[in-house]
Formats: sequence, C-alpha cells, structure tokens
Amino acid sequence: MGICGTGMAALAGMLQQKGYLITGSDENVYPPMSDFLADLGIEVMAGYTGDNLQANPDLVVVGNVIRAVNPEAMALAQKRLPYVSMPQALGHFFLAGHRSLVVAGTHGKTTTSSLLATALYRTGASPGFMIGGIVEAFGRNFRLGEDEFFVVEGDEYDTAFFNKVSKFLHYRPNCAILTSIEFDHADIFPDLAAVKESFTKFVALIPKDGVLVACMDDHVVAEIAAKAECPVLSYGCSSGCDYQLGDLEVCGLTSRFSVYKNRKKLGRFSLPLPGLHNGMNATAVIALMDYLGFSPGAIEKGLAGFEGVKRRQQIRGEAGGITVIDDFAHHPTAVRETLRALRLAWPDRRLLAVFEPRTNSSRRAIFQDRYATAFAAGDMVIVREHIPLADVPADQQFSSAGLVANLQDKNIDAHYFPDTDTILDFLVDKALPGDIIAILSNGGFDDIHERLLSILSDRGH
Repeated sequence: MGICGTGMAALAGMLQQKGYLITGSDENVYPPMSDFLADLGIEVMAGYTGDNLQANPDLVVVGNVIRAVNPEAMALAQKRLPYVSMPQALGHFFLAGHRSLVVAGTHGKTTTSSLLATALYRTGASPGFMIGGIVEAFGRNFRLGEDEFFVVEGDEYDTAFFNKVSKFLHYRPNCAILTSIEFDHADIFPDLAAVKESFTKFVALIPKDGVLVACMDDHVVAEIAAKAECPVLSYGCSSGCDYQLGDLEVCGLTSRFSVYKNRKKLGRFSLPLPGLHNGMNATAVIALMDYLGFSPGAIEKGLAGFEGVKRRQQIRGEAGGITVIDDFAHHPTAVRETLRALRLAWPDRRLLAVFEPRTNSSRRAIFQDRYATAFAAGDMVIVREHIPLADVPADQQFSSAGLVANLQDKNIDAHYFPDTDTILDFLVDKALPGDIIAILSNGGFDDIHERLLSILSDRGH
C-alpha cells in the first residue's frame, strides 16, 4: 500500500527478485515510479479500496503515506490480514543474516550511502543496498547483492501510522555512519531533544563487535556518540579526529583531499563532487571501509569512479552557455553547503539559486530566520511561493516574500514569484551565458529543469 513511493517501489522490486508475487496500490500512479513498476511487471491498482485486498495476500506492506482512516487500511484491519511497515519488511527479508551498514544523520545520507555502496562495488565486493536516491552506477536505488554487506540509508522519519518510531530503528545496524544531527521534520519531532532521543536509540542498537563512525565536528553527534557502547571512530576536520580531512582542493566538480589516520597520512583521494561537505561524506566512507579491511588504494579507486546520485548537484543540461543544476537541498544547512560547494566549483561564474520550499519543515516558519543566512553564496536568489499547509495556522507558516525581503535587506539580489511559470519568464529574460542556475527542491518543481532548458535552447535559435 503506497507502492509508488521511492522506498516502497524499491522494496517491491527486491521482493519480486526474491521470488514473491507482488501487487500494489497507490492514489498517485504516475512516472517515474509507475513506469519502473510496469517494467517489472508489477500490477498497480489506482486508488485505495478494500477491493484491492480481495486476493487475501499473505502479507501486506503498509507505506508511511497511509493513515489509519485510509479505506484500504480500514479494510485491512477488518480482514485481519498480516501486515508490516516498509522498514520492518526490509529488516526481516533483507537485513537478517547480512552485515547491515547504516548511514544516518540529518544531512548527507543519500550521498554518503551511495558513495559507500559504489565504492564497495568498485573494489570487487557485491553489496546489497537500499537508498533514497537513484545511484548512477546502478541506475536504481536498490540491489540485492551477493555478499555480507547491505548498505541502508537510515532515515529518522517515522515508520507507519501503527509504528510511530524512526525507520532506522528497524535496520539492525552492525556498522553505522552518523554524519550530522540537527532539528528537522517538524511534523514528526517537536524539538531537537526528541530528535536526539531517536538517534540515541539508534546508536544503542549497534553491537559491541560493530562500530560507529561519527562526525565529531558536529557537537550533537559527539554528544550522542559518547553514549555508544560499541567502538567509535571519529572523523572531521579537527586534529583530534581518528580520521582527519585536510588539504582540500576544488577544481570544477572535482574535489581532492588528504585523509590522515591518527595523524599519519592514509592517502590522497579524488571525488567527482565539489565542496567540503562532500569531502566529509567521503571521509566517513573512507573510515568505515578502512575499518572493514579495504586498502587505501582500493578505496581511492572506488571513490574516484563515483558517478553521482540523481538530484544531488546533478547537471541536468546546458543551453545557451547556461548550466542547469538539480539539487535536493531544502534544510537551511543543506542549502548553504550546496551553494558554497557550487561557488567553489565555479568561482568566476554567476550563481543563481532557485528555491522551492516544499517539505513539511520548510513550509513552516521554524526555519524562517535561518534561511535568510543560507543563500549568501548566491549572486541572485529566486524564491517560489510555498504551497500552504492545510493543518498549520497561517502565522506559523513560512513566508517566501518575507525571506526575499530579508535577503534584500542583506543586499542580496533576491526575487519573489507566486508560481513556476513566472519564474521561468524571469529566468529567460535575465539569465546570461556562463550562468549557473541551481534549482533547489525536494519535489518535481513542475518539471522546471527540463522546461527551462527547452526554453533556453529555443532562445538561442
């Protein structure tokens, strides 16, 4: 139920590969997930109704998009069919009997877990994985694998309406990476203390013969890591870390940096992603793979061949000398670090940031002030009006116009627009050859990337 979600569709494909007969339902049946499921030959029923359960399936996997009042969920209860959540199913069918490598943290989960899965594969391992983005090396976000390792992106979002705990508490971590901890998911967590409590429970799951790789540059991570009963390997830029990143150089979309293990140089590494935050993500992977016994040379080759992740600083195309970048950044910290990385990559080109506040947290006023300091690396900032949250009072919702006013007060060239069409009209008029246009959203943004490239291409003829 809810089969067209990214994680749910991946789970459906994995279960089918294991030999199970899969059907699914969703009210939002559209590409790319509808095409993905159709290619697998998995039947998808449009809409939620008790009739979808007429076959009396042996097990129903319930996505976290489903609420208790959903008519199909109500029919599920009446029929008393066995059911589990997606994280519970992943743990039972795929993580049991494997060495689960879980990447958790507020930021960098998708990139770091993709780096880990790809680097392991490039060194000759055959890891399974389930990740929240399309890993370019594999063209998908899941793989069954053929050896002991299974890489999981450990999301702290809640599991299901009947199991209101973080997903990563079902992922049986043997080894884990903890990148960062900040307040996020304001629709799930009331405050940072609640976020910390969930991460503390996660760290407690790591066995004493496992390991936690923790970013000690983040003081909240350091606080949580101090409670771990398993061994802890620290990483970061500070000299006290077990694995220290240094000597960072960024040239275009490539970063080069050294990693020092216990103050002795482990190696010089190259990564086809710009920015300090990506160097830090890679350092976490280097630390864990070193712990697992891979040689520095093998790790170096594994990282250097990384093809990227869709929607993470992904170049969608170039038209008329203008480069269009797609990125998933939405939290103020992610916006700031993404724009800093793009500024490092192209220091001499004009950087235009187009922001759509779309998540449940970004559409609340809770980050209003922090967004005002997140766009400093941009030369021009364009902000779309958010889609209002139906269950949140107007005075507690984010103000796109307010953000633009705050940015203008800081002498940043910022512009507010009510919709995507007016943004496109503005960009076609103002964009110049050589510009980098970074489009920041965790949603489809009305297909703005391809529409912009098409219009810019036509403009050049």
